[in-house]
Amino acid sequence: MDKNQLLEQFKQVFGVAGQRVYFSPGRINIIGEYTDFNGGNVFPCAISLGTYGAYAPRTDNQIRLYSANMKGDDIESFEIGDLEPETEAKSKWINYFKGMVVQLLQHGYKFDHGFDLLVHGNLPYGAGLSSSASIELLMGYILKHEFNLDIEQIELVKLGQKVENNFVGLNSGIMDQFAVGMGKKDNAILLDTNTMEYHYYPLALNDYTVVIMNTNKEHSLIDSKYNERRAQNEEAVRRLQTVLDIKALGDLDEDTFDQYTYLIHDDILIRRARHVVIENQRTLKAKQALLDQDLEKLGRLINASHVSLQYDYEVTGEELDTLASTAWEQPGVLGARMIGGGFGGSAIAIVKKDQVAAFEKNVGDTYKQKIGYAAEFYDAEIVDGPHEVN
Repeated sequence: MDKNQLLEQFKQVFGVAGQRVYFSPGRINIIGEYTDFNGGNVFPCAISLGTYGAYAPRTDNQIRLYSANMKGDDIESFEIGDLEPETEAKSKWINYFKGMVVQLLQHGYKFDHGFDLLVHGNLPYGAGLSSSASIELLMGYILKHEFNLDIEQIELVKLGQKVENNFVGLNSGIMDQFAVGMGKKDNAILLDTNTMEYHYYPLALNDYTVVIMNTNKEHSLIDSKYNERRAQNEEAVRRLQTVLDIKALGDLDEDTFDQYTYLIHDDILIRRARHVVIENQRTLKAKQALLDQDLEKLGRLINASHVSLQYDYEVTGEELDTLASTAWEQPGVLGARMIGGGFGGSAIAIVKKDQVAAFEKNVGDTYKQKIGYAAEFYDAEIVDGPHEVN
């Protein structure tokens, strides 16, 4: 997205010149789905689709926001010190920005003036590529940079999760904010969400690339069964804790889980927990496959992740299943699976570079024929976390 165009649009909207432009990426997750709030491992990376913000300071205490992606031309505003979430439907989108201000205020940071901010994202809306985390970390980075806040990036990541949990109302784990905030060019991040230990691993796919497949079925995790799945996992842990000394499902290996499933004694809870336990181990195996340059094994693990999410965790749906299963049938494909919260959103495929055009046409044609409307495909680069655009 062109920096000068954003600054020109900023001047048209606010009537003054914008001073700086910032960018915050979206994310994909190679493998490790629904493990982040279960104390498990995830393997995400930041992508070149994301959210841009053009900024200029004000002399009063007003924070004014304009979204170039929203229909209409309303400028939303709030006062520094206003700690309540917006409840009107047309204004709820600003809670991702306002929430970060509130979190920093509550942690003792000060803001001595307001500002104008124009935001423009090129993440497809509702695609499950973490537009919310992208916005939260965009705002966090801008506040840190513009107000010279003495705060580590990892702390902004944690505050971003608090915004999601406490201000917006989604009981999510930390993967999305971590992947966005700590992204590193051409690397995936193996994060142990139990210990917060993390390591970067080059995403060396050689002749292959990651293709993002958007179902174009919007999803809202707050309205989906996301929170229900979390509650089911927590109930399974409570039952296992009657005998086992564990904090979360991420503490279990497959053998231990297998030996103690009798404690759960519920078909649905067993399937939900089984996905998490095996997916956690799958993620570690995927890291090793990448290190060994065994890309075929990486692909099989990615496929297995989707099957587990489809049958044990039940968060896929016809659209995502169609994309994944059709992708599996294409030449030059190592693996494919849904990513994110599911119930719509996106999937990824690892595709041989010289087969991408044919892959997108074949999968797109089959999807449209079966689902009735088109999917979209994106080739994204793996990039750094939030930064100023120079």
